[in-house]
Amino acid sequence: MIKHSQLKQLSNVCLVLGFASIIGSIAIWYMTGGTDDAAQAHGERFGIFVGLWAPTFFILSNRFDRYAGMAA
Repeated sequence: MIKHSQLKQLSNVCLVLGFASIIGSIAIWYMTGGTDDAAQAHGERFGIFVGLWAPTFFILSNRFDRYAGMAA
């Protein structure tokens, strides 16, 4: 059984990772764009791919927070 403090810490890590995913997505989108259309399209797709991680991290954060409340 995982302790209450470990669940809260895991919840906070997932929350930070969710925001980092959003920031990383925007950074990837701007930095990987090239001069040709294929490079720009790849940068956009890769940025969207990384941005799709954010909802998963936010959901995990919510679940771990709920489990921490039940463990207390």
